Amino acid sequence: MADLQKLVDELSTLTVLEAADLSKMLEEKWGVSAAAAVAVAAPAGGGAGAPAAEEKTEFDVILTGDGGKKINVIKEVRAITGLGLTEAKTLVESAPKAIKEGVSKDEAEKVKKQLEDAGATVELK
Repeated sequence: MADLQKLVDELSTLTVLEAADLSKMLEEKWGVSAAAAVAVAAPAGGGAGAPAAEEKTEFDVILTGDGGKKINVIKEVRAITGLGLTEAKTLVESAPKAIKEGVSKDEAEKVKKQLEDAGATVELK
């Protein structure tokens, strides 16, 4: 059996991008996704049935381009995510990429405005 504390310690050293890659790799290996787990838990609300049009409460902020102002956008991505310079540069250069996932509408709008003020093109999903 694996030493769980050692595994936790090793996972704690991952960067945000490495953790995201690990998540994707595990989803592919096990044939599941985090979204599927949330969808399974959602029907537990009860009642006669869910309303046909639920209001979306979680948003993803997707960087779609740097708008020709890569340096300014990298600075903002670093400020928003806490990533290092190399990770932020890689994220900006590999757009479209998610900057924040599963955030409230207010936070998503705030992050979108910050990035757009820096020159980036951003969309909310």
